[in-house]
Amino acid sequence: MIREKIISGKTHLGIELGSTRIKAVLIDDDFNPIANGTFEWENRLENGYWTYPLDLIHTGIQLCYKSLAEDVLTKYNVTLTKIGSMGISAMMHGYLAFDREDNLLVPFRTWRNTSTGEAAHKLSTLFNFNIPQRWTISHLYQAILNNEPHVADISWISTLSGYIHYRLCGNHTVGIGEASGIFPIKDGTYDSEMMAKFSEIYPDIEKILPKILSAGDNSSVLTKDGALFLDSSGSLEPGIPICPPEGDAGTGMVATNSVLPGTGNVSAGTSIFAMLVLDKPLQDFYPEIDMVTTPDGAPVAMVHCNNCCAELDAWVNIFGEFAALSGINMDKSALYELLYRNTINGNEDCGGLVAYNCLSGEPVINIEKGRPMYYRTATSTPSLANFMKAQLYSSMAALRIGMDILFDKEKVNAKLFYGHGGLFKVKGIAQQILSDALNTPVSVMETAGEGGAWGMALLAAYSMDKDKLSLSDWLSQKVFAKMNSFSVTPKEDGVKGYSRYIDNFRSGLKAQKAFKEVI
Repeated sequence: MIREKIISGKTHLGIELGSTRIKAVLIDDDFNPIANGTFEWENRLENGYWTYPLDLIHTGIQLCYKSLAEDVLTKYNVTLTKIGSMGISAMMHGYLAFDREDNLLVPFRTWRNTSTGEAAHKLSTLFNFNIPQRWTISHLYQAILNNEPHVADISWISTLSGYIHYRLCGNHTVGIGEASGIFPIKDGTYDSEMMAKFSEIYPDIEKILPKILSAGDNSSVLTKDGALFLDSSGSLEPGIPICPPEGDAGTGMVATNSVLPGTGNVSAGTSIFAMLVLDKPLQDFYPEIDMVTTPDGAPVAMVHCNNCCAELDAWVNIFGEFAALSGINMDKSALYELLYRNTINGNEDCGGLVAYNCLSGEPVINIEKGRPMYYRTATSTPSLANFMKAQLYSSMAALRIGMDILFDKEKVNAKLFYGHGGLFKVKGIAQQILSDALNTPVSVMETAGEGGAWGMALLAAYSMDKDKLSLSDWLSQKVFAKMNSFSVTPKEDGVKGYSRYIDNFRSGLKAQKAFKEVI
């Protein structure tokens, strides 16, 4: 049956360009994943900026699609030629600037850069609205403040998902959730009052920003050039409807059915962020809290932390090397399972061990230049379980500090968070730690490992739906009605233990900040 669906184009494709992996997920018309494609990559620190070269972006998405097509051929003996609809997602924010001939003016500046502090501060003051360093408008304004020559040649700017979307269909558009990480949103479009203020700094701002579309809009199709760009074999047919591109925050909300007020989700991979859909605006604005939107335009409070799993993964690899030296060649998944599950044997406060996972800057805790760090006192209890538990605790420590603002100062309530991303692949371990850290129930769905690419495929499917349901109703009624999930609730000892860990974490931040002087 699946083979016939593929042949007839009763499928939907989502591709997400994440920080360490580009992933493609093909789903059928029952929204089940039926094929996958991947491409592993890493950002590079070049000339002071975290970036991905343009040729690697092109090669990466092409090889990811090729991997997907090969998976389809292997599983179903079908050459992939027709797709019902598709969509592109990517890591949010960042800065891609082009001239009139579509030449990239400066290397892609990703969300990970913390070089726009002056611009973010001035814009936040000007707008009376928090503008984070990673937002596209911060990158543009910092380039203006730096008197960078390329600014004079800008014809258009976009995010990574917006750029790939443009290559596939020729339209300079983004979804509203992605747009909310470019420039503040109000009433479904860029905030007019803030736009007027910025126009006094840069008169052409409205001309160079992408146009905004909402979830369900379907005004783009895959061109012949776009099809060849994605599939150099020429097998993929043009004319496929393409939904508005979205950022990984939006696809995370969709993938966890977190688009109604009061629902939230936590996405945990290279970075970690929590999204909580609000029923009313915040009373104040905070540098640690971003205001973005769902893919259908509802207001969302977002705590985004640059660092999550990278340092944790590095330690897992080190223990894998030790195992190999010992003559034991362990499967990577089994290694994660072994190390994560052993943390159950550790103390709830990690025995006084504290880890900092800051490979890059971390604005939420005011870290300008990150340096991974670990410390303990003479009275601490060092063990493998406590060490790995400290690394897991560290992966969500900055998030906890940011969320405390919403919980303590704004008195925001969350009934349930949905977790998704690589951190949750070992069932129940990181999930329970997150539940204890936020003192809130956490649920992980059976599709959590599919992540944002699956969420993007769902948005592509939604754009073709003929019933015209709201996004929340469509997700609840058609996608998640029969979805299995695994839920945990906070444990009293875990909540107290994590709070003690956070106290120690806060105490050591002075040392972490001092490390910016260390080469």
